[in-house]
Amino acid sequence: MAETVLALQGAALTLAGNAGPVEILKGIDLEVARGETLGLIGPSGSGKSSLLMLMGGLERATGGVVRALGQDLTAMDEDALARFRRGNMGVVFQSFHLIPTMTALENVAVPLELAGNPAAFDRAEAELQAVGLGARMHHYPTQMSGGEQQRVALARAAAPRPAILLADEPTGNLDGVNGQAIMDMLFGLRDRHGATLVLVTHAPELAARCDRVVRLADGRIEGQERPAAMAAAQ
Repeated sequence: MAETVLALQGAALTLAGNAGPVEILKGIDLEVARGETLGLIGPSGSGKSSLLMLMGGLERATGGVVRALGQDLTAMDEDALARFRRGNMGVVFQSFHLIPTMTALENVAVPLELAGNPAAFDRAEAELQAVGLGARMHHYPTQMSGGEQQRVALARAAAPRPAILLADEPTGNLDGVNGQAIMDMLFGLRDRHGATLVLVTHAPELAARCDRVVRLADGRIEGQERPAAMAAAQ
């Protein structure tokens, strides 16, 4: 039986709103196995990104338990969460979040340097080569296209060899050609490093490549499906 790397039990998230508390997530029960690729889909406002943030410890559950690699994220303080993410997780956002005053190489090397990796720049260079940016590594984000910036973000997330890779709408700001390239790279990273991949997407073609898809609606899990099995049955 596959090892569980992410486990949510009754996970809830309530945030303060202008008109009072707002329930974002309502009792989520979900497990993700090592090496699995899980897609989170659903309409805007259904809680997809919030669920991803709970998995990464970027939002703290207001109810229930969230465990990653056997560790209870809900019991950690902010410093402990930051250390845990640095050693075990890579996160890719729709809006890239690159440091504008650093080159592509420096952006990718930052998490490795923070982790004390003596070969930070060698590893960063190798990851940029792997995403096709060997000739652009000394360029700054403003000198790069959106697709190139997202490749830098992918390389940065993958460089520490995380056990868990989280991606929030990774193709949302890209055109069709660049979006397809980023999809291929995401799954390539999963295959190269054996990471568990969880992604939020509105793109049907990206969801279709996942091992399992979880559909959310109004802060709850509405259903689950396995695209490969469905395609084989057609």
